[in-house]
Amino acid sequence: MTLIIISAILFLAYTLLMLVYARGWQRAGKMSPGAGSGAPPRISIIIPARNEADSIGFCLRSILEQPYPAGKLEILVIDDFSTDDTAAIAASLLGNGRGRVLRLEQYLSRTERLNSYKKKALELAIGAAQGEWIVTTDADCTTSPGWLARMSDAMQQDSLQFLAAPVSFTPPGRRDILYYFQSLDFMTMQGITAASAALKLGNMCNGANLAFRKAAYTAVDGYKGIDHIASGDDMMLMYKIQQHYPQGIGYLKEATAIVTTPAQPGWRSFLNQRIRWSSKADKYDDKKLTLILALVYFFNCSFIALAVAGFYNRDCWLWLLALLVAKTLVELLFLVPVAAFYHKKKELLWFPLLQPLHILYIILAGFLGKFGSYQWKGRKVK
Repeated sequence: MTLIIISAILFLAYTLLMLVYARGWQRAGKMSPGAGSGAPPRISIIIPARNEADSIGFCLRSILEQPYPAGKLEILVIDDFSTDDTAAIAASLLGNGRGRVLRLEQYLSRTERLNSYKKKALELAIGAAQGEWIVTTDADCTTSPGWLARMSDAMQQDSLQFLAAPVSFTPPGRRDILYYFQSLDFMTMQGITAASAALKLGNMCNGANLAFRKAAYTAVDGYKGIDHIASGDDMMLMYKIQQHYPQGIGYLKEATAIVTTPAQPGWRSFLNQRIRWSSKADKYDDKKLTLILALVYFFNCSFIALAVAGFYNRDCWLWLLALLVAKTLVELLFLVPVAAFYHKKKELLWFPLLQPLHILYIILAGFLGKFGSYQWKGRKVK
């Protein structure tokens, strides 16, 4: 009976959180162009890449097709010890002054060991960048036709120092249960990112689509102090800038600013990706975000506890089933408008079916993110 009461309290708190997020999503709006001179800022787009020969061409072509004033844009690909033709493909597309390829091997030896090669790659590329604004994306991403114009408009807000923007998953091949699971989970996180920004409940972002002033990066000493942490080149930098510029964080809720990236092709790579993401969860000194993460984690843990307790008291199984249905309905209240924004409403048909799997995933990824290690880009990371 005590367990049922505890899970009920957690559910009420979780329901309130979902209703707050639903309100935040509605409040999150488009960012109007700044009231400055109207002159587009000089932008440096930085793309860290490791063994992305199959995708770097699509990524760069989608950026090169962006309409932007000549002389105001540079593209820097920083190659992270690729063993395929990533650097050569990028160099062939960035000829005629359209960009440059930097190589991490020019700065580090192959035998040197780091826990975050990506942060080092970004740090070196940012140091070489000429732009007033730094934009980052990933080598397997594709940008929307109006992406850079909308980012540029938002950048002209005088107080803005850091800009997060939406990202969406596409199938790596056929649409299977793994794709729908990843897509729905990631879409939920993206919705929460926008809602949290609107309500100031803790800022989040994704390195596949963000921008920041180079001056702000310099003011907070870049990745210094967080460069030993494997993940977090996006959110941990955002947090540092937020500490220095409390009113300087923005979120661009604009469909034309969406960047797409393929979902992971297999369960192993998916789990490694999510362990990598969750490994930074306890590195933030943000009490609101920490409290929310703890609520979500322990609420999901309550389902496992109820399932075990049901062997001793079958009422726990009945309550578990009722709680599962209620959780699904509450989350759908939040997710329906988010799915409409990403043009993924049909994918919600999978949402109830994937609930049990998602609960197990939250618990496992959270635990392994804290205590485990993972493989990423052919490297084992702690």
